[in-house]
Amino acid sequence: MMQKQYREEKIDRVRELAMQVLQKVHTESAYANVALAETLREMRLPERDRRFLTELVYGVTKAGETLDYMIGHYVADIRKAQPAIRELLRLGFYQIFFMDRVPPSAACNTAVELAKKYGRRGADSFVNGVLRAALREPERAELPNGRDARALALRTWHPKWMVERWMRAYGYERTEALCCCNNTSAPLSVRVNTLRTNRPALMEQFAAAGAEAHVSALAPEGILLRAHGALDELAPLRMGLAQVQDESSMLVAHVLAPEPGMTVIDACAAPGGKTTHIAQRMENRGRILAFDIYEEKIRRIERNAQRLGISIIEGEVRDARTIGAAYAGQADRVLVDAPCSGLGVLRRKPDARWNKSAGDRKTLPPLQRAILASAAEAVKKGGILVYSTCTMEECENTDVVHTFLETHTDFALEETGSFLPEEKSTEHMVQIMPETNGPDGFFIARMRRL
Repeated sequence: MMQKQYREEKIDRVRELAMQVLQKVHTESAYANVALAETLREMRLPERDRRFLTELVYGVTKAGETLDYMIGHYVADIRKAQPAIRELLRLGFYQIFFMDRVPPSAACNTAVELAKKYGRRGADSFVNGVLRAALREPERAELPNGRDARALALRTWHPKWMVERWMRAYGYERTEALCCCNNTSAPLSVRVNTLRTNRPALMEQFAAAGAEAHVSALAPEGILLRAHGALDELAPLRMGLAQVQDESSMLVAHVLAPEPGMTVIDACAAPGGKTTHIAQRMENRGRILAFDIYEEKIRRIERNAQRLGISIIEGEVRDARTIGAAYAGQADRVLVDAPCSGLGVLRRKPDARWNKSAGDRKTLPPLQRAILASAAEAVKKGGILVYSTCTMEECENTDVVHTFLETHTDFALEETGSFLPEEKSTEHMVQIMPETNGPDGFFIARMRRL
């Protein structure tokens, strides 16, 4: 029988919402950012509560196995607890150990009331006992201090296999910096819709809307936003004057360098940020074929294009591995923004690190090579093929490109870095790292068909 002797006035609504969102993430496999966004749209919370809810959901999600490790020093097996009780303990431990400005009493008392509301008989006493023990004996929850992969993984909230791989590739100090970077808030950047406005004018409009806007140093269309409030309420976005897009992602269209009147193929187009940027670079003149394997994602691209006033994008449901046979030699430019492990954007997807697998490096490269080989067939002689990912994994990046060039001698790798819009380089393949460059981790390679 469920307990009902809780006092509603003692329950903090934001913490209750956090518990509900986390249950969706951990028991229904919902994406944390999607589940949180849905809740924020429904509840219309004050800005302070929005920030607190976001911190609770994203913080607990990122901390993941580290929280369970800490709780395990007070509870025999957290997996045996009800889903709601598990989330209450995780929320409690996160607030006690990782949120300096939250009074421990507030974290404990609300958790106990929520346990009465959602837990079985005695759940409130269980939650109260565990959290009070953590307050009395916090040393039991201390994390290891060693420089080994397990210790670093626990301290920085990452899977051990991921930390092991990065330590082999980058060494301890750089891996630690990368892990710490992944636990920060990713900068919010938007791309100016140059079909309708320019950067100075848009920055004034963002300022008028209450947002703090700064010029991007990497992309001429980029604006970094701080203290912006709810995105749904920012007029420049609703009016189609801007598109949310990371600075790294904006570089791809510059490397592709499409021109008005061209035929361009975006092989893996969803969610469409790069597709619409390409259309802007083409001044909305020419033809862009945008492919994805899901109908809903194609509709999303089309809706976004309409919001931005773009008319040259033609969406089509298609497996990118069939592009070459269907469009052989028809495109001036082809972009393959390939499906990848996404390890360069972990800041933006708090649950992603726990949903990745060490086996991805075996399954993803064959798919990436197949897509690249097929898309290459659609490139005209003298045309350009660009391969990009949002990861730093060599097996998905440089290895894929080198393998492709070995088997496609009619393509030549160009000096990709020279096509960057602001910070040009002589690199033949560009790898952006989040902990050193600031924006998302990204890889770009430009090739020409001879």
